[in-house]
Amino acid sequence: MNGHTRYFGLGLGLMLACAGAVSAATHTTAPPGVLQEVGFDQKLDAQVPLDLTFRDEAGREVRLGDFFGERPVVLALVYYKCPMLCNMVLNGQLKAMRVTKYDAGREYTALTVSFDPKETPQLAAEKKANYVRKYGRPGAEDAWRFLTGDEASIRALTQAVGFRYTFDEKSQQYAHASGIVVLTPKGRVARYLYGVEYSARDLQFSIMEASQEKIGSPVEQLLLYCFHYDPLTGKYGVVVMNVVKLGGVLTVVALASFIGIMLYRDRQRRLRGDDGASAPAAAVKSGS
Repeated sequence: MNGHTRYFGLGLGLMLACAGAVSAATHTTAPPGVLQEVGFDQKLDAQVPLDLTFRDEAGREVRLGDFFGERPVVLALVYYKCPMLCNMVLNGQLKAMRVTKYDAGREYTALTVSFDPKETPQLAAEKKANYVRKYGRPGAEDAWRFLTGDEASIRALTQAVGFRYTFDEKSQQYAHASGIVVLTPKGRVARYLYGVEYSARDLQFSIMEASQEKIGSPVEQLLLYCFHYDPLTGKYGVVVMNVVKLGGVLTVVALASFIGIMLYRDRQRRLRGDDGASAPAAAVKSGS
């Protein structure tokens, strides 16, 4: 068996195995009907209603416009009792905020709003205390705000930025997508960052553009969807399976790259005549 055949056979077997796993995950985890109502519609340059009223962490009534005017706003729409994805969104945002050289309160404002009208300022205060402590930069107490609101205000805000979610009666949880939105100081939608991991460079660039009232271009959506873990069936929800499928695809790509590199190196060795096949003949010649 020559090098080409060996590498090709190994690569083909591994790729088929991974492709089979990805295909199986895809066919066994089709999004349930409730997730047809969930997503993130890109509404670039849309104006959010600045006259909406919410409650801050202390229970005080505030206008959405109170957080705009001077700096861009990094908006995260979550609910504080979310069992999984919302924490991943906030953790990803926190990680990017800690890496970027921009400071919340100086270059931008971080605004987290619950889309569950039943949640209270007390929950917001508890969530805020945790993330402000982890962020650890001066002025974070005033720079990263956590709000709650009534159904009307929440719906108006989520519709303005294209955030679609729904409540699943069976699991008593919200189904929703993941991502954060960067808004200009005037409250216009400038850019979307999807998923649960956000590049600090992308976040900083988005803030910089938004500060100049520049609107970004549409970006490819790579969304995770929050759904539940069912202990009765032992199956994870869509968020976990989407990660599994994505990991499978990336594995296939990595393997294909590896096989390509190995084939290229093998071909280069043969062209140089140092593939090892001529070594015995050379040894016999030198021995004679």
